[in-house]
Amino acid sequence: QVQLVESGGGLVQAGGSLRLSCAASGSIASFNVMGWYRQAPVKQRELVATIVTGLLTLTGRTNYADSVKGRFTISTDNAKNTVYLQMNSLQPEDTGVYYCYAKKLGYSDIWGQGTQVTVSS
Repeated sequence: QVQLVESGGGLVQAGGSLRLSCAASGSIASFNVMGWYRQAPVKQRELVATIVTGLLTLTGRTNYADSVKGRFTISTDNAKNTVYLQMNSLQPEDTGVYYCYAKKLGYSDIWGQGTQVTVSS
C-alpha cells in the first residue's frame, strides 16, 4: 500500500506564500490522478487542485477550484514521486487542513494525514 506524506504547512500572513509537498512511497505514475483537498473548521472537505499523473495523453492536465485559480499551482516531480501545491496570495479563507490524495481506477483512494495551513489577516 502506497503511503502519502504531506509537509510544508504552517502559519503565514495574508498575501504570503507556502509550498506544500506530498511524497508518495511509490511511483506517482502508477496513479491516474493526484491532488489536494482542504477542510476548514465546520466545513466539508473541498477540492483544491488535481493533476493527471498516469492517463496516457491526459497526463499533466490540471484542474483547480475557482477560488484558487490564478493563485495556486499544482505540479509533480516524478523522479521524487512528489506532488507540490504552490500557494501564492494566500487569504484567511484558505485556512484549513490540506490533504493529498491519489486515485487509481478500480482501487480505493489513498489519503495523506493532512497538513495545517493557517493564514492570518
